[in-house]
Amino acid sequence: MSDIIERISALGIMPVITNIDSIEDCDSLAAALTAGGIPAMEITFRMKNAEVYIRRVREAHLSVAVGAGTVITLEQAEKAIGAGAQFVVAPGLNPEIVKYCQSRGVEMIPGVSTPSEVETALGLGLKNVKFFPAEQSGGVAAIKSICGPYKNVGFMPTGGLNLDNIAEYFAFDRIIACGGTFMLGSSLAKKDWAQITELCRISVRTMLGLKLAHVGINADGEADAQSTASALASLLRLELGKDGANSVFVDTFAEIMKHGGPGRCGHIGFSTPNLDRAVRYFRAMGAEFDEASAKTDEKGRLKVIYFRGEIAGFAVHLVRA
Repeated sequence: MSDIIERISALGIMPVITNIDSIEDCDSLAAALTAGGIPAMEITFRMKNAEVYIRRVREAHLSVAVGAGTVITLEQAEKAIGAGAQFVVAPGLNPEIVKYCQSRGVEMIPGVSTPSEVETALGLGLKNVKFFPAEQSGGVAAIKSICGPYKNVGFMPTGGLNLDNIAEYFAFDRIIACGGTFMLGSSLAKKDWAQITELCRISVRTMLGLKLAHVGINADGEADAQSTASALASLLRLELGKDGANSVFVDTFAEIMKHGGPGRCGHIGFSTPNLDRAVRYFRAMGAEFDEASAKTDEKGRLKVIYFRGEIAGFAVHLVRA
């Protein structure tokens, strides 16, 4: 996987930008997306001067992954790459444009919606494609069906995606990212940068699906752990849960650690149905993990990992839902 595809996959969401009016608006939009946790832009050639804004982002917003979208001619591909586009996206699959981008060393993500188009993409040496128009072509169910005979293809669905359906796409591990305007809404036209930032945050939360799993409390030995668990269960009218060698649970809400554990005071666990994606995302955003804390299941899949460091005396970990 190329560096830019790895970056896109880690971020998980690709904002599709169809209209920018000025350099100032381009700067404001890039800042709003970054503040919302999605430092990425697919600047489309549906608008005039797309290459100008691609160049601006490359020069002034170094943390933003920026590429060109709706590239349907060689001239547009030349302009995009000349402006510094890190990747090129098209609504369809034009072998001539694919080969040109490859000759320039730029990742090309063409649009497909059928197995025949996937085979053409594979024949051109591509491993990642845009599934477009996604919802109109059958959505995630169609992608899963296509993936059956094609084991090493990644998909970036775009078209009809929104905050109500993106979680279904993210649950499938062959989705490299979800593209669209759902993190923009009507706010781009209104130049409501604060609202774009908020929509980005909501989009990221939807992608990760984080939920509070439990709170861990460090006790001083088994007797103290049992006493603490009993007191908490009695106070909240809860049942005592699993009693293991290292901890005792109060229902599923609290884990009382018999012999201490990560964190000076304890730990806070958050569950996510997309643990691998969550870890890649947080790493892309600069977070560090305690690699020694990682635990895997019998199939070698990551099931729990702690962030490095503490917050208010508590370690924080992610667990697969």
